[in-house]
Amino acid sequence: MTDGRATILVVDDMPENIDVLVGILKADYQIKVALNGPTALKIVQASPPDLILLDIMMPEMDGLEVCRRLKSQPMTSPIPVIFVTALGEVSDEAAGLAVGAVDYLTKPVNAAIVRARVKAQLALYSQAQHLENLVRARTDELEQARLHVVQCLGRAAEYKDNETGLHVIRMSHYAEKLARAAGLPEHFCQVLLHAAPMHDIGKIGIPDGILKKADRLDEQEWDVMRTHPELGARILGDLETELMQMASTIALTHHERWDGEGYPQGLKGEAIPIEGRIVAIADVFDALTSRRPYKDAWTIEDTLKQMISDSGSLFDPTLMEHFVGLEPELRLIAERYREQR
Repeated sequence: MTDGRATILVVDDMPENIDVLVGILKADYQIKVALNGPTALKIVQASPPDLILLDIMMPEMDGLEVCRRLKSQPMTSPIPVIFVTALGEVSDEAAGLAVGAVDYLTKPVNAAIVRARVKAQLALYSQAQHLENLVRARTDELEQARLHVVQCLGRAAEYKDNETGLHVIRMSHYAEKLARAAGLPEHFCQVLLHAAPMHDIGKIGIPDGILKKADRLDEQEWDVMRTHPELGARILGDLETELMQMASTIALTHHERWDGEGYPQGLKGEAIPIEGRIVAIADVFDALTSRRPYKDAWTIEDTLKQMISDSGSLFDPTLMEHFVGLEPELRLIAERYREQR
């Protein structure tokens, strides 16, 4: 809408027909006009109107085809289309409604009927948009709540293991950057960003005496520690949502190694899901560059040097190449989410 009034596009190859409709509607609506189908489609793409009055019998592209194209595109399919045509047979009206029109008027038009039908369809369109906005707002609210719960799950495990829980934030951003650098789809990268914080959720099931031990773990204690990937996968369960499925996969596989010497399954190479390979790199990078009670933080230069030497054994070598190229962005993330001590 412009200046508070709805915008109507009138499409007809006969200027005199356009003049009649404009005369009926111009006092109440903003009017745009087109003399053929291709021009009408260009106008709609550039600035979608609130309603379209469309002739059927036009050269080059008839109104039925114009309507089909409008209804085939997500951006334009909701716009109500009313056919205004000299074709008055029942079969003609049925054909018009079949391609997606909401109403059908025959020429010569009656001014009162045109105004009434236009007003009714605009009211329905406005109501539909309002309901859609309410649904979208509620969906966004539920999505934010779901992501908040996910983040809390990740931090719950992290607070058992360090002081602030910022590790899960940093490593999830490192993982997302690496996924993008590897050319993975946008949607995958977004899901990964929200799934990665749950990678160590299984540590909730590890006794504090082992998890917080300042000295080196003995072999028996390591056997217990190595159960946390499977514990994490069990905690996250078999939920069918894409997010939780990826989170479960990451929890289970982020300690697998490229050479097959990792745990818990001893997967090797590309048998390790790519989300697990990505998080393995992001997790180790943040662990090495962060201060812990048992060690000082490594510099980013020393960390990348060590990880490059482990490429092909611990880490996917192709992903490591991408990761090294992200050094400036890694520094920005590390600084943005730096521990305050």
